[in-house]
Amino acid sequence: MTRRSPLYDTYKDYPGVKLVDFAGWELPLHFQAGIIAEHMCVRQNAGLFDVSHMGEIELEGEGAGSFVDWLVTNDIDALGVGQAAYTPMCYPEGGVVDDLLVYRRGAARYMLVVNAANRAKVLRWITQENPLTRSGRVLLGQDGVRVTDRSEEIALMALQGPSALSILSELVAGDIAAIKPYPFVEQVRLFGESILLSRTGYTGEDGFEIYCDATSAPAIWKGLIEHGAEAGVLPCGLGARDTLRIEARLPLYGQEISSDISPLEGGLKPFVKFEKEEFCGRERLLELHQGGVPRTLRGIRMIDKGVPRTGYPVWLGDRQVGLVTSGLKSPVLGSFVGLVLASAGTLKKGMEVEVDFGPRRKRAEVVATPFYKNTGGKK
Repeated sequence: MTRRSPLYDTYKDYPGVKLVDFAGWELPLHFQAGIIAEHMCVRQNAGLFDVSHMGEIELEGEGAGSFVDWLVTNDIDALGVGQAAYTPMCYPEGGVVDDLLVYRRGAARYMLVVNAANRAKVLRWITQENPLTRSGRVLLGQDGVRVTDRSEEIALMALQGPSALSILSELVAGDIAAIKPYPFVEQVRLFGESILLSRTGYTGEDGFEIYCDATSAPAIWKGLIEHGAEAGVLPCGLGARDTLRIEARLPLYGQEISSDISPLEGGLKPFVKFEKEEFCGRERLLELHQGGVPRTLRGIRMIDKGVPRTGYPVWLGDRQVGLVTSGLKSPVLGSFVGLVLASAGTLKKGMEVEVDFGPRRKRAEVVATPFYKNTGGKK
């Protein structure tokens, strides 16, 4: 059965909106302006996304902090209340269960924000399948760690772009400029509704994510669209969300990382904290780190025209060295670019490779990533 966001009825009749199935959800691919206009609006101004399909899983109670810290590769023990962190969650073999955000909402209360397609899998992993739960080393329930899926109760919107701060500053009390990337504040009032406001996103731009009760979402969405209209804010869909994250080299689960692609291969080494004494997958990931990962993520820019699409083979001479994980025609750069998972050590900046488009191979150059980086106005 197709699922719908709490905001579905708010925008389903917008002129020009195109709704598509994504991970079992009926969501907007784009609105009237189209993907390219929405993309550029986020780069130059601000765009509003409905990302309520994301899952929110709460862990609280005695032992919650140490359990979350063991489940993920980043250092959750270092988080203070009101701080968040991006992190992979790994299997013992080093593959990725999901990549997620962890919010520390209290001394023993954590919220995990997970990808929609992985929500059920992550819940099973946390409550049934991971080694600590199966062995009884972690007690779940009223006398231990309480795990609650809050996804149906929570809506999530993202206001992303260089104007996001000034727009929200006009609407909420307090100095939200003081919220640095990843810290968050709760019980903020926006259009009369209570929200959790975090300086996070998935676009490569400054911006905020707004968590609220599902019933509060329509009022907030309408208020932001109406208030932001004069400033040029556009509603944005999944299409722009994908093109923005590729330009910024942000991974998508199932493409740059997966159960078969470790975070070290997917470019997420900074979020794997080997100084932690124990976390799931540490032993295998440490072996890869010390012995050399078999594959690495590289960027290419097409010399010949064409979008390098997911799964296209990449050749260096007469040898296939990798596969495209994601690609697009970059609206900002005006060129065709892609990410390639390649055999370690084979691709270096400036090399010419070929991408197999099926009927023919097309030339590309290995380039540095991210393809686009927000410099905050600095040259």
